Amino acid sequence: MQPLRPVDVQLQVNGQAHSLRLTSAATLLHVLRNDLGLNSPKYGCGLGQCGACTVLIDGTPARACVIPAPEIQHLAITTSEGLGHASAPHPVQQAFIDEQAAQCGYCLNGMVMMTVALLKRCPDPTDSQIRQALSGNLCRCGTHVEIMAAVKRAALLMHSTTA
Repeated sequence: MQPLRPVDVQLQVNGQAHSLRLTSAATLLHVLRNDLGLNSPKYGCGLGQCGACTVLIDGTPARACVIPAPEIQHLAITTSEGLGHASAPHPVQQAFIDEQAAQCGYCLNGMVMMTVALLKRCPDPTDSQIRQALSGNLCRCGTHVEIMAAVKRAALLMHSTTA
């Protein structure tokens, strides 16, 4: 087993540059939560399978719990905090609020981030496309109907903000 060595890492998170000294094995999730105080990505399974830790890396959804932070230097990392905030939510965040699409809220980060990515590549998704896009994100509370409604509302809100 190789010893963990400290490395200097430059990360671009939510439009801000961060210089960090990390171990070579530090995951992006741990850096976001523990070093940068960004709590929207959640630790779920630790295996990249549940979706709770989803972030966007250069606009593509990625599982932060399995990505070594030193390997993604200089790429644009976006968390839910980088989309919007309480007084000015992103249209996808607003749609999830409007549709009350969270019960416990643990899956919410992943669902929102996957929806942002989906609507970027497919502005008018079908039910099937929505289900496919969100199929890798686990929700144990059973708010699937509300989540589907939120994605559809988000598509409408995104159209109204670009029109």
